[in-house]
Amino acid sequence: MDRFDRIYDLHKVLSVSRYPVSRKKLEVELECSRATVKRIIDSMRIYLNAPIEYDHNLNGYYYDRQGGEMYELPGIWFNASELHALLSVQQLLTQVQPGLLEKQLSPLKHSISRLLNLHKQNGDELVQRIRILQVASRQTGEAFQTVAGATASRKRLQIHYYKRSSDESDERTLSPQRLVYYRDNWYLDAWCHLRKALRTFALDNIKQAKLLDRRAKDVGSDTLNAHYSSAYGIFSGTATRTATLRFTADRARWVSKEQWHSDQRSQWLEDGSYELCIPYQNPIELIMDLLRHGGEVEVVSPPELRQAVRQQLQKALEHYA
Repeated sequence: MDRFDRIYDLHKVLSVSRYPVSRKKLEVELECSRATVKRIIDSMRIYLNAPIEYDHNLNGYYYDRQGGEMYELPGIWFNASELHALLSVQQLLTQVQPGLLEKQLSPLKHSISRLLNLHKQNGDELVQRIRILQVASRQTGEAFQTVAGATASRKRLQIHYYKRSSDESDERTLSPQRLVYYRDNWYLDAWCHLRKALRTFALDNIKQAKLLDRRAKDVGSDTLNAHYSSAYGIFSGTATRTATLRFTADRARWVSKEQWHSDQRSQWLEDGSYELCIPYQNPIELIMDLLRHGGEVEVVSPPELRQAVRQQLQKALEHYA
């Protein structure tokens, strides 16, 4: 622990303590000697104007609450671990969505680097140690900033939306509710004023976006969660069916550690296989996820899902006939 961290930790100890803290306890908390504790206290008094007082009767140090207000360290003050976490999040955001909040985050990144230098640590070295791999991600284009701004400011959007399923485009007016980053791609949960219902829109399919000077329709969090979190995957709507899946004992070592849905149920079977029950509505994404497990999973029920997976496997086999 360096001097910078000890100042931070001493501040935390004195801030939460209702009574004066003994020097012995400070030596333990700061992991240092009696002399170092004294130097840290003197430095805070001289350079940071910290109102640290000593109570002779209680034999301890405390913050003098001048005017009833608790003393705070000046400026942005983090220890090394917190700075590393902040820099990691900034790097994650940069790699997940290049350009997102770049102007807003640039001053923060500069401040973090400067504070790390005070710790005699190199922030650039940490950035090089973070690797984020994205698979099948799609570029969101220029619409992202407009959509994000509308979501934050609670304004309506007018968009031109391309539908891959029909290879057609149409114009929609939306009340954005929240942005979703799902499987390396961005989506917008919104109230569609054309359909008069909640819908999910892939941001890479939004070709044009215009901010409207009209307040967005607000949909409560409970309603959003009931609509978007009930069924499996990105597809919205209330779950109407439950898939019962049986994984082999070999594959179960991986799947048993995975969270497929917040309301999933599971059990181990006597032969070592693993049974997983998933609520769903639209089977498309669930079928895609099952196919990647190949012969290591069997759909037990419902019959229509079992038949749909069987048909997909047969179509795949025809390519290798």
